Amino acid sequence: MNSMSLTTLERGKTTVDAAVVEALSAQLRGTLLQAGDTAYDEARTVWNATVDRRPGLIVCCVGASDVISAVNFARENRLLVSVRGGGHNIAGSAVCDGGLMIDLSAMKSVRVDVAARRAWVGPGATLVDVDRETQAFGLVVPTGINSTTGISGLTLGGGFGWITRKFGLTIDNLVSADVVTADGKLLRASQKDNPDLFWALRGGGGNFGVVTAFEFQLHEMGPQVLSGLVVHPFADAEKVLGDYRKALETAPDELTCWVVMRQAPALPFLPTEWHGKEVLVLAMCYCGDIQAGEKATQKLRAIGTPIADVVGPNPFTGWQQAFDPLLAPGARNYWKSHDLTGLSDGAIGATTAAITRLPGPECEIFLGHVGGVAGRVAADETAFPQRNSHFVMNVHARWREPAMDKACIDWARGIYEATKPYAAGTAYVNFMPEDEVDRVEAAYGGNYRRLLEIKQRYDPLNLFRMNQNLRPKESQRAA
Repeated sequence: MNSMSLTTLERGKTTVDAAVVEALSAQLRGTLLQAGDTAYDEARTVWNATVDRRPGLIVCCVGASDVISAVNFARENRLLVSVRGGGHNIAGSAVCDGGLMIDLSAMKSVRVDVAARRAWVGPGATLVDVDRETQAFGLVVPTGINSTTGISGLTLGGGFGWITRKFGLTIDNLVSADVVTADGKLLRASQKDNPDLFWALRGGGGNFGVVTAFEFQLHEMGPQVLSGLVVHPFADAEKVLGDYRKALETAPDELTCWVVMRQAPALPFLPTEWHGKEVLVLAMCYCGDIQAGEKATQKLRAIGTPIADVVGPNPFTGWQQAFDPLLAPGARNYWKSHDLTGLSDGAIGATTAAITRLPGPECEIFLGHVGGVAGRVAADETAFPQRNSHFVMNVHARWREPAMDKACIDWARGIYEATKPYAAGTAYVNFMPEDEVDRVEAAYGGNYRRLLEIKQRYDPLNLFRMNQNLRPKESQRAA
């Protein structure tokens, strides 16, 4: 091979000499992959099966030096760049077609300092990696609800889950980050060092560089929490949701309760006659004293006449993986979401109506319960602005056959439009699919202009554009 054709930032083509590619490979501690290599297809495969892109080159990094080499190579050759952490993003932004993919998945280290209550986490770690290491010491950092999610994408977009109401968003617990910026420099970002970059990283996504290490504040919690599911017949959904809304008015920060509406999977604790039938599930977690949790969950567990109540003490690491079987990789997925400041009658009506029109057995709607400590942070304290949202609605279309693409995507889009009148107008960038570029400004609200200024300073070329992109002026002119 004398040369190879690679995709440029402008989605054109450029020819790179084989000797230049070989020189890159020689610099790496990790490996350089291209089509035909044994590990190539595994490296380019991500969680969402609708994403089937073929990078020209994949740099499998094992340390910051590899990331620096990859970024410099991409910049010098003006190559389209994508960055893979856990590969779980709905938009599939981890993988580019024809360009250079920077794969961080081997950088999984998690180191805990018990005395300082700090954890240093590599960008390839998933939530299960973080939870297992921190919970071994009775400590925790608040993250998401699916253990195969990557820590990088989750953190950079905000990060919320079962214990957000008590301990804040993932970004609220970020102390510092090591970042390789577009000029190939490794910077430390914290309240003291490069504070503008640190502000932008906390919610601004992958727009500003490649994070090679995260430092998190840890909290005492676990290893047992009171958690589990209360499953209701879907026929009772509107009444259950009304009572749910009322019960949450006095919920302590330790208590979080999400709603899932879908066809019931074949769970062992559900009577077989309910398998495949529409249900409403209250999924709750109390992250304090177990006896206090029994009292705090009484109102929620007293709602209606449930089919099953399996709330009890569980290891937090186990509860963090409870939804993994329903979110395993390999399926086709499309999401539409809204932030909700409250759960209005209109929103309840629109979402419950949609469950009567499910296009497939894996499609669902969930309502994430947030607020609490996360809602008491000023909107401009971090790049993540939606601090007044007490619920996040995510319409999760999930299916297996390409022939179902249109039906499932149209279903999700229809619910999005039906619930728009009851929404806050902002959006959680980690839930935004590839076709929502028009929502980026609204997602960041009053923080958008400041984010653009910081993007212009650190990445004027818009090298890092495979994300919910903030386009600097130079890039806009080039387009």
